[in-house]
Amino acid sequence: MDRLTSMELFVAVAELGTLNKAAEKLEISNAAATRHITSLENRLNVRLIERTTRRLSLTTIGIEYYKKCKDLLSEIDQAESSISSAAVEPEGTVTITSSISFAIMHITPLIPKFNKLYPKIKINLIGANRYQDIIDSNIDIAIRTREFEPDSNLTIRKLVTTHRILAASYDYIKRKGKPNTIEELQEHDILLYSHANNPRILSFNKNNEIKNFALNPIMETNDGQIVRSAALNGAGILIQPLYIIYQDIVEGRLIPILTDWKLPELNINIAFQSRQFMPIKNRLFIDFLIEDFKNKEYERYWSSIQ
Repeated sequence: MDRLTSMELFVAVAELGTLNKAAEKLEISNAAATRHITSLENRLNVRLIERTTRRLSLTTIGIEYYKKCKDLLSEIDQAESSISSAAVEPEGTVTITSSISFAIMHITPLIPKFNKLYPKIKINLIGANRYQDIIDSNIDIAIRTREFEPDSNLTIRKLVTTHRILAASYDYIKRKGKPNTIEELQEHDILLYSHANNPRILSFNKNNEIKNFALNPIMETNDGQIVRSAALNGAGILIQPLYIIYQDIVEGRLIPILTDWKLPELNINIAFQSRQFMPIKNRLFIDFLIEDFKNKEYERYWSSIQ
């Protein structure tokens, strides 16, 4: 049977919850829908859907397969959309939201080059350290550091992986010393970014040994640039992702601390509404941003800070 139709049907079943609704969406009979699902499971030699008399639910492996199918179908939609739009000069406004730090360091520097390539595309950039609802706020593209979006209508595309580290200025370390153990952090001035995940607990890992440390900050703020500025001025030790402070470390303005212990990795993701019929202006900016990160090899450079 047609694999693409089987995958489309399976995704529809996962999202709509019933075979009948999925068959109706694809405009095929219930009998044909049943044959597609059976053929799919037989070909994969796994059970994807648990069937009861009242409802359908995905198995664990079915959930994983659903995610892969959704991504693949989105890629196909994008390819077809790009062909359909190829003859049209892209124009319009792309509304983008990200943290203020990411906007300052990784989006605004790209705007002149992007504008030169696509002069009819305008950028509306919203700096926000709280995640906004993409659909309700009419946002085209959101840059976020979380693993998933609660709204299944959104598509997530990984941009890069980074991690947080502790760092302080030379002046601070000269004045207060450099902690060599996690326990010694109790004697130091901590600068807290309050919008981090579980901000008051640091979970360190070294060779599968995990240590949790509760923070008692002398200052907290809802913006990464404020906490960065405080650290640069010698106020204390910050905990920030490398996409914010990498250049400060390379140029010696901040000194990494406790680098033998690792904090959890962060995925920086691009979130947007379904790729189906995505405006070419949005796709062009997404591809442009991904290509820039690839060319600059941020992930390789960030991982070199140990």
